Amino acid sequence: MFLRKIKNKKNGRISLSIVQTYRIKGYKYPKTKTIKSLGYLDELEKEFKDPVSHFTEEARILTEQYKQKNSNITLEVNPNQKIDENIASRKNLGYAVLSRIYHDLEIDKFLVNRQRGKNFEYNMNTLMKLLVFSRLLYPASKKRTYENRNKFFEKTNYSIDDLYRSLTFLNQLSDDLQIWLHKKIKGKYGRDSSLVYYDVTNYYFETDKVDSFRKKGLSKDHQPNPIIQMGLFMDTQGIPISYNLFPGNTHDSLTLRSGMFALKTKFNLGKIIVVADKGIISGDNIYHTLSGENGYVFSMSVRKASGDFKKYVLDEDGYRQYGEEYRIKSRLEPREIRVTSVSGKKITKTVDEKQVVFYSEKYAKRARAEREKAIEKARNLINNPGKYTRSTSHGAASYVNNVHFDKETGEILSKGSALQLDTDKIREEEKLDGYYAIVTSEYKLDDKKIVEIYRGLWKIEESFRVTKSDLETRPVHVSREDHINAHFLTCYTALVIARILELKTAGKYSVAAMMDSLRRASCS
Repeated sequence: MFLRKIKNKKNGRISLSIVQTYRIKGYKYPKTKTIKSLGYLDELEKEFKDPVSHFTEEARILTEQYKQKNSNITLEVNPNQKIDENIASRKNLGYAVLSRIYHDLEIDKFLVNRQRGKNFEYNMNTLMKLLVFSRLLYPASKKRTYENRNKFFEKTNYSIDDLYRSLTFLNQLSDDLQIWLHKKIKGKYGRDSSLVYYDVTNYYFETDKVDSFRKKGLSKDHQPNPIIQMGLFMDTQGIPISYNLFPGNTHDSLTLRSGMFALKTKFNLGKIIVVADKGIISGDNIYHTLSGENGYVFSMSVRKASGDFKKYVLDEDGYRQYGEEYRIKSRLEPREIRVTSVSGKKITKTVDEKQVVFYSEKYAKRARAEREKAIEKARNLINNPGKYTRSTSHGAASYVNNVHFDKETGEILSKGSALQLDTDKIREEEKLDGYYAIVTSEYKLDDKKIVEIYRGLWKIEESFRVTKSDLETRPVHVSREDHINAHFLTCYTALVIARILELKTAGKYSVAAMMDSLRRASCS
C-alpha cells in the first residue's frame, strides 16, 4: 500500500489517499483500489505537522498488517483428542438448492422488513428457514425440528421458546406472505392465473379435544380425530396461489366463495375460470362465480343428478368415440339451481351452461372395484354392527338400509334384522359406472378441451398428497389456533418451493425423489 497524491486541475489543491495495488489474471497492468480517502493536504496540515510523512507511515503499517493476516499459519493437531459426541459433525448441503429458491422469492427480504421495529430477541428469517427447510427435508414436530437445527449451515442462536413465539408472529403475516409469493412467482416464472384449480382437503390432530377450530367432521384420512379444512388454489403449472383454513365441520362447498373474493381483491386477478370437483358444486358457488364475472368448470355427480339428466347420460345417441379411452357428448342446456338469497331463503335461478358427459371403461372398472370393497364392508357391518361407528363405516353405511347413528358417540344404534343391504341402490349405481359429467360456463370451448382442463385437477390432488406424505403436514402437533395457522403457512411455503423446483427440473422428478436426493447430500 502507498500514499497517493492527486492535484486537482481546477483549484490546484492536492488530495491524499491510501491505495492498494493488486493484479488480475489476464490483465497486463496492475489495478488499484482506494483503501482510505484522507482529504486535502492544506486542510490536513492544520492537524498534522507533516501529513505526507504521517500517512506514508500509516500506509506501511497497513501493508504489514495485511501481510500478517494473509500469511501462512501453523496448526497443531492432537491425535488423542476426540470429538464431543453431542456435536453434529455432518451437515446437510442439499438445502442450498432450496435456499436458492427461498432467496429468489425474497422471503428473507419480506421477513426482515416485517420484523423491523419489532422488539424481538430472535431473527424471524432464521427461524423461517429452519421451519421450511426442515419441513422439506426432515419433517417432524416443532420440538424435534429445533433439536435438528444443527443439520444446516445456519445460525442457531435461538431457543425453543423463540421458535414457538415466532409462530404467533408468522400467523399475523399469513395473508401478506401469500400475496408476496404470488407477486414474486408472477414476476419470475410468468404465472398464468386465467385458469385456477381449487380443491379441499382436511388434516387431523393427535387429540380428542374439540374447540372452535378443531372440529369433528368427515375426515378424508378416515380418522376419528378432530380436523380442520384447507381450501387450496393452484395455477396451471401446479404452483399454489393461496390457501384458506376453516373449522373441521365446514362443508367443502362453503369454502370456495371467501377464497375467490380474496383472489379478486387482494391478489388482483382478472377473470378466472375455476376448476373444481363435485364436492364444490352448489347453486351458491355457481351463482357467486358468475356474478363476479368469472367462469367455472365443475364436475357434477351423475348419480345425484335429476332423472332427466340421467336419461340423457344413458341415451347412447350423440356419443363420439375419442381413441380407445373414452366416448363423449355434450349439449347446451339451461339448468335450474338453488341460490341463497340475502334474506337467507333459497330461490331458484336458471343458468345457461354446457353439459359434457363422457364414458370411460377404465373408470367403470375402477368404480366396480371400489364399490365391491364398500359392499363387502357393508356386509360385515350388518353382521357386526358393534365393530363400527359413523367414522369407521365410511363408504359402507350408504349401502345399508335402516342404519342409524348416535349423535354424540357415533355408535350404530340399529341392531339385528333391521340392517339390510340396499340392493336397489347397488343396481342403480351399476348402470352409471364409468359415466362422468362436467358442467361449465365456457360453452365456446370444445368438449375435448373441457375434459382436458378438468383432468388438470390431478395436480392439486397430488399437492395434497405431497403435503400429507412427503411433508408430513399431519397429524398436526400444535394446538393453539395461531400456531396452527403458522404451521400451515410454513407447510404452504415449503410446497411452493418444492413445486418451483419441479418446474425448474421440467417435471422429470417427483418431490419425494428430489427431497431424498437433497437429504442425502451432506458433508463434514
